[in-house]
Amino acid sequence: MKFSNKQVILFDLDGTLIDSAPDLALAINHMLTTLGRDTFSDDLIRSWVGNGAQVIVKRGLSGKADFDTDLDPVLFEKALAIFLTFYAKNLCVDTVTYPNVRSTLKILKAQGYRLVIVTNKPFDFIEPILQGLQLSGLFELCLGGDSLPVRKPDPLPLLHVCEKLAVTVEQCVMVGDSKNDILAANAANMQSIGLTYGYNYGEDIAEHKPDVVFSDFADIIATFAVTNQYDLVD
Repeated sequence: MKFSNKQVILFDLDGTLIDSAPDLALAINHMLTTLGRDTFSDDLIRSWVGNGAQVIVKRGLSGKADFDTDLDPVLFEKALAIFLTFYAKNLCVDTVTYPNVRSTLKILKAQGYRLVIVTNKPFDFIEPILQGLQLSGLFELCLGGDSLPVRKPDPLPLLHVCEKLAVTVEQCVMVGDSKNDILAANAANMQSIGLTYGYNYGEDIAEHKPDVVFSDFADIIATFAVTNQYDLVD
């Protein structure tokens, strides 16, 4: 399909533009080691990514995705502080962009689209990661999971972008790898693109009814442009 009359493309960050799971796992296991607890495999921690720092810390303390709701609040705050402090110093150790991300974003920006990040990741981590992965200067606006009172899958962050950039929902498209992205877009009545890689808790992204599904980030270009005169070189 082709999107028409679009001006703004909203992107999730973790699992969509970047594979940050290795560094998140490093930070979670550092937190657990500091607290004298058993650590977990990178693959298991990867399955916990996508709902923000507080949730991944709760999952780490619980050792499961369906985290315990009766965690000691003092322990949780201590664990969160350990995690955030360590992660802030290790944002781009093993974190990388997914294939074709950098080149595709540059093409879309060159074609006149306004690019935005809407992530559940804490806001303070966004720009250092963009700088570390040579993605700085591409995005007009960035929202973190703590930028507003609620985060995805609530539609408010998407609607906030529309208000901030003075565009309508119909002029925007949300791009993401998880149900949080697609559910937020559906709730906002915004069209969306689902990506099959990333962090979606083992679910098929198509189940949540994005308008189109891709396995290669570069395929996004064809939905916005009839012709493409640029070469994909990351």
